[in-house]
Amino acid sequence: MRRETGTARPDWKQRITEQGMVYDSPGRGVGGVSRPYWDESVHYVFEMDEILALEADVELLHSMCLEAVDHVVTTERFRDFALPEWSWEGVAASWKRSDPHLYGRFDLRYDGSGPAKLLEYNADTPTTLLEASILQWHWLKDTHGGDDQWNSLHEKLVARWAAIADALPGSELHFTWSSADTSGEDHVTTAYLQETAAEAGLDTVGLAIEDLGWDAALDRFVDLAEAPIAALLKLYPWEWILSDEFGKHALRSLPEMLWIEPLWKSVLSNKALLAVLWEMYPGHPNLLPAFLDNPGILTEYVRKPRLGREGANISIVSPGSEVQTGGVYGDEGYVYQLFDPLPEFDGFRPALGAWIVGDDAAGLGIRETTGLVTDDGAVFVPHRIPES
Repeated sequence: MRRETGTARPDWKQRITEQGMVYDSPGRGVGGVSRPYWDESVHYVFEMDEILALEADVELLHSMCLEAVDHVVTTERFRDFALPEWSWEGVAASWKRSDPHLYGRFDLRYDGSGPAKLLEYNADTPTTLLEASILQWHWLKDTHGGDDQWNSLHEKLVARWAAIADALPGSELHFTWSSADTSGEDHVTTAYLQETAAEAGLDTVGLAIEDLGWDAALDRFVDLAEAPIAALLKLYPWEWILSDEFGKHALRSLPEMLWIEPLWKSVLSNKALLAVLWEMYPGHPNLLPAFLDNPGILTEYVRKPRLGREGANISIVSPGSEVQTGGVYGDEGYVYQLFDPLPEFDGFRPALGAWIVGDDAAGLGIRETTGLVTDDGAVFVPHRIPES
C-alpha cells in the first residue's frame, strides 16, 4: 500500500458531474486549505495480495457481525443499543424472519503491514457509494487502463436486487431520501441505488421520505398518489425513524411492507456493536478492544457516541493530548475503543471504506484527512491495483 501523486484529468469536473456527482463540498487539506472533495491528483496503490487479504477480512467481519446480531436478539440486549423498548419485539422479529439486506460499508484502519482493524460498520445508510462504484472506475479506465481495482459494486448491486426481487411483496419498489439533506449526497446515492434496481428489472419510484403518507384507514404507508407502498429503500437511519410516531407506524407496517435496510440493521449500525464484538471475539486480529459506557482497561481510547455520524462528538484521549469534535450526539451513551491512529502517508491519513453487498465483499473507497478523525472535511481519493 502506498500513496502516489499524479495529474488530474483536464476535464475531471465535467466528467464526474456527468457521472452523477452533483455535490462537492470542499474538503480540508494541510493547514485547513480547501481541497476538492473528489481529488484524483492523488491515489493509493495496492498489491493484489493485499486486496485479497482485505477481501477475506471484510467477509469474516461481516459474518462476525451477523453472529453479533443473533447474540443481541437471543439475549435481548437491546437496552445496550439505546433502542426504545417498544421496538425490541419488532427488531427481533425482523431478524428471525431474515428480512433481506442490501449493502454496507466497513470503515477500516489498514497500513499494509498487518490485518485490517474495524473502526465501525455503516450498515444502514452508507454513502460515498457513487464515488466508490462509478467515479473511480472511470478514473481508472481513463488514466491506468491496464490496471485493476477492487470494485465489483455495480454488478453485485444489480445481482443482489435480482435476488431480493423474490421477496418483494408488490411490483414496485420505492426509493426515499430526506429532503433535509441540502448537500444532495443522499439523493444522489438513492438515485444510484434506484438505477441498479431498475437494471435488475424492478419497477422503481423515487420520493422524499417527508412525502410518505400514512393512511389510517388502510393502516399502511402511501405515496403521493395515495397508492400503498409495498417495499421501500430508505436512506434515512433507523434510529431517527424510531425517535417519533413515524417509527411506530413503520413497525406496524411490518412484515407486510418490506423495508430496506431491514429493521434488524438498527443493531449493526450502532457503535455498541464494537463492544459486543470484542466480548464475543476477544483478541481477534481484526478488532480493537472496545467497551460500553467506560474505558475499562484502556488508557488510550476513542470515545464514540453509540449513534454518532460523520465524526461528530468524538473524543480521543492519548498521552499528553485530547482531541474533541462537536456535534449533537451522545445522549444515547458512548462506546470506548482503543485508540489506534490511522496510518500517515505524506501528512494524510486514509480510512478504508470496504463495501459488502449481500454477504459478499464488493469494493473499496478511500477517504483521507489531515486529522485524527475522519469527518465531513475528509476527501475521497481513488485507488488502483497495478497490472501484474
